Amino acid sequence: MRKVQDYYFKKAKKEKYPARSVYKLEEAQNKYRFLKNGSTVLDLGCQPGSWSIFAAKTVGPKGVVVGVDLQEGKKLSIAKAANIVWLCDDIMADDIVDKIQDIRKNFRTILSDIAPRTSGNKWVDQQQSLKLARRVLALAGKLLESGGNIYVKIFEGEDFKEFVDSVRKSFKTVKIVKPKSSRSESREVFILGMGYRQEVRREE
Repeated sequence: MRKVQDYYFKKAKKEKYPARSVYKLEEAQNKYRFLKNGSTVLDLGCQPGSWSIFAAKTVGPKGVVVGVDLQEGKKLSIAKAANIVWLCDDIMADDIVDKIQDIRKNFRTILSDIAPRTSGNKWVDQQQSLKLARRVLALAGKLLESGGNIYVKIFEGEDFKEFVDSVRKSFKTVKIVKPKSSRSESREVFILGMGYRQEVRREE
């Protein structure tokens, strides 16, 4: 498995991405094609920026990418790509929706590769991951346009099925993705929800 990880590390460096995590998004995109040309994308927990860069290249210059993270993003100029707007803020903040909507009212796709600081306690780490994933899903309910998509990371654990079921209530199609570029020992998986049903939000 070490050789596989070295391969993705070297590939990211060669293709000028800040981190190898980009291939966890690329693999899902190649299979499901949920990022469309000219689309709008919100990347939560975006730094060091690989997912935002990939999204910007994929949606093209007519698209829009907004990245939110506690870390400040570097100003980028990428040929034939969407402009990336960085928002340095906390996704858990009460006013984060207002701040995001000051930039863009809603989005076609919301991405999240956020992971908690791991403690070594698997249960604690999974619960923290679940908390973040639930927050991303809650933000999607306020920021995602009808028919939109979500691609969010979560650690597998005892409440994993419950979270997947909650995604299924709001999206027409749900896929569980375990990218090849994920480390074999990692419990991370990605939930892809496609076809957001906005009427579900109105009913709740």
